[in-house]
Amino acid sequence: MTHAGKRIAVLVEQKYEELELWYPVYRFREAGATVTLVGPEGGKAYPSKLGYPAKADAAAADVRADQFDAVIIPGGFCPDYIRRSHHMLKLVRDAHAQGKILAAICHGPWVLCSTDALRGGRKATGFYAIMDDVVNAGATWVDAEVVVDGHVITSRKPDDLPAFTAAILKATK
Repeated sequence: MTHAGKRIAVLVEQKYEELELWYPVYRFREAGATVTLVGPEGGKAYPSKLGYPAKADAAAADVRADQFDAVIIPGGFCPDYIRRSHHMLKLVRDAHAQGKILAAICHGPWVLCSTDALRGGRKATGFYAIMDDVVNAGATWVDAEVVVDGHVITSRKPDDLPAFTAAILKATK
């Protein structure tokens, strides 16, 4: 129980990538952390790309960044939907301003692009198709399984989940 007492928010929206949401959820629960699925609406079930539901424990409007040690943003197409929610973006912006761990995989860095978390030449990665967006948001693109730059952790794809999750676990010790 290396992470007993740690509080992790995992953002959820429709069309999330199953592995990129559930792998970190279960890994942090195994480590003893309290994991909260945060969506635009609390209590709502959001379907994955393949239809597997993930029920939000809380609405983004009802939580604060200071309640969490880390915010994890899965990929798939859910980041495009997350970016449409003022409250979801506010949570990420506030977490960034407070220096909380922000971790995004695959298309997840799109949310970091929308919250100015990549400005200033921060090193980041993600799914190769969003490289231009990440660079245009002010980051330096790195093609690596996981990139840690300060409190921002990014990764490319489901194959990178072991390294991604290990980096988040290390950063939240």
